[in-house]
Amino acid sequence: MQQLQYDKPIVFFDLETTGISAPHDRIVELTAIKVQPDGRRDVWTKRMNPGMPIPKSATEVHGISNEMVAGEPPFSFFAAQLKQFIGDADLAGFGISRLDIPLLEAEFRRAGMEFSRRGRRIVDTQIIYHLREPRNLAAAYKKYCGSELTDAHTSEADVEASMAVLDGMLRMYADLPCSVEGLNSICNSEQENWLDSQGKFAWSSGVAVVGFGKYKGVPIRTIAQNDPGYFDWMLKSDFAEDTKGVAARALRGDFPDTVSQ
Repeated sequence: MQQLQYDKPIVFFDLETTGISAPHDRIVELTAIKVQPDGRRDVWTKRMNPGMPIPKSATEVHGISNEMVAGEPPFSFFAAQLKQFIGDADLAGFGISRLDIPLLEAEFRRAGMEFSRRGRRIVDTQIIYHLREPRNLAAAYKKYCGSELTDAHTSEADVEASMAVLDGMLRMYADLPCSVEGLNSICNSEQENWLDSQGKFAWSSGVAVVGFGKYKGVPIRTIAQNDPGYFDWMLKSDFAEDTKGVAARALRGDFPDTVSQ
């Protein structure tokens, strides 16, 4: 923190969760490091019982199982302590804008306490990273193939480049699987939870949710009860037939609440 200039405390934090839906999922572990303008640091870290099963897919990411949190208190037990720890500090971390902050705000609401990003400055290092490091095919070709990509955006050159990039990745990363099956498990894992071919609906922690737009992460049954016109709109719009099939089932009320994980 030698280069950063700040005039009030800033809290760097990270969450381990049951999934990626802020309205539905829960926190299983939270670590926050509060840094004062004079350089002093305080660490707050707790593991907690989410009050819902931790899916196997989530455990594979963070290593925290249902057995490991069985005896831990829920978030609400720590809420007042955590709110006091954060105080009026600004917030920072990697990727916190998309999930960590919305999920933290949701957990505080469920605990009956107000907590908001409003009035706080946010430093998301993932956003900065994506701004500074090009993430297109030309950048990948230079990194993994060691030269500039010529004739970019002609279909033949781009296809040849994507093949060369994959070959370069397999040479550089010894832990990457070399089989198509193994690479599919990395690249296509999200589709295992999709309810339709476009991923407009998905299973999240065993609950059927919308996967896009203003209701992203909200359970299908909740929308069917509170805003059935949303599914009517989908049926009249240019979505895939299987996507419309899910919307129609939601309107009929014959969609299951959960699926066993």
